[in-house]
Amino acid sequence: MNLRRVLLVALGGTVGTAARLGLGLLVPEGGGFPFAVLLANLTGALLIGVLAARLPGASDLRILWGTGVLGGFTTYSAFMTGSLALWDTAPLLAVAYAAGSLVLGLAAAALGLRLGRPRRGTAS
Repeated sequence: MNLRRVLLVALGGTVGTAARLGLGLLVPEGGGFPFAVLLANLTGALLIGVLAARLPGASDLRILWGTGVLGGFTTYSAFMTGSLALWDTAPLLAVAYAAGSLVLGLAAAALGLRLGRPRRGTAS
């Protein structure tokens, strides 16, 4: 265990969690639909993909930004509780939200990996 890396994750997680709270305050839930959680998770998946492509391995920057900031910004628990809350009033919407979050999250991460890969020069 490396204390410096633990502190980097704690610092990043604090920043990421505060950013998610701020996003939640800026983006209200419309009709009980967790828009802010969906936006945070999709944005986080995209950025984690970019980060993974740009910073392979376990560098301090990847620990700080990936595990810390983006790990704190994205939220699986809020995704699950939001899905369950929707289930009570709109089961079909809850299934669509859960499935859509998974598919769009995978697509966002894949896009992030693609965008994050270094560009190769074109042959003339």
